[in-house]
Amino acid sequence: MSQPKKVTALGGIFFKCADPAAIRDWYAQHLGFNTDQYGTTFEWRHADEPDKKGYNVWSTFSKDTKYFEPSGKEFMINLRVENLEWLLEELKKEGISQVGEMQVYEYGKFAHIMDPEGNKIELWESFDSEYEKMVDKVTK
Repeated sequence: MSQPKKVTALGGIFFKCADPAAIRDWYAQHLGFNTDQYGTTFEWRHADEPDKKGYNVWSTFSKDTKYFEPSGKEFMINLRVENLEWLLEELKKEGISQVGEMQVYEYGKFAHIMDPEGNKIELWESFDSEYEKMVDKVTK
């Protein structure tokens, strides 16, 4: 049996802002982002399955958010993975600790790790067909 891929794509970029709404408006006005209260979603197609959609998320957070903790950084990246539970076990064997518990929602499974420089990384096993049902705004 072949080993699952560890990471399949960039899932999203999240960053802290003094005024998240104003920043979303700026990106909408000047760069054409189709934003909602969270940010925007970029839709794409899987190279090996062109009929299958995938999504990347761009989102602004309040400068006071606790979501990025324990990282003190102003940003967090989200990486798409194929088999999150398998990956967490592999990372554990490699000495990388999970931050908090894995969360499961209709649109995917999520877990967090930290890199050696204190950047929090969100791992997302996306259920794209369910995520698509939630998306209000897509930037194409």
